[in-house]
Amino acid sequence: MARDFYHKNVREALEKDGWLITHDPYPVKIDDVGYEIDFAAEPLIAAEKDEQKIAIEVKSFVGPSTINEFHKAVGQFNDYAVALEIADPNRVLFLAIPDEVWERFFLKPIIQKSLERIRAKILVFEPTQNIIIQWIK
Repeated sequence: MARDFYHKNVREALEKDGWLITHDPYPVKIDDVGYEIDFAAEPLIAAEKDEQKIAIEVKSFVGPSTINEFHKAVGQFNDYAVALEIADPNRVLFLAIPDEVWERFFLKPIIQKSLERIRAKILVFEPTQNIIIQWIK
């Protein structure tokens, strides 16, 4: 599996935020279709995080076309969400994106509408300090 450009940054940000990475990657297989979501994580202290289990798919948007990267990310997010509904319905899927891309591209109304349609949950991270800026549910 090819790792995303910001894979290590997001892992460190999650750990700083109190998450235990349980899988890197997190394999999900339905029938003969297999997926590898970047991470699965659980809170280190369950009482503080409501015992929520999460899966994170990291996207860097470093390619030449932001809209093309977005199309791929949305399709992948949707596929992974469906697979998790079947294989691990208690795990919440997040799409991790850099803060600069969130501010420059993801706040556009058409992009927000697309995210709403697929019920995307977003983790916005800052890649130089490796910190989580915002969880958007």
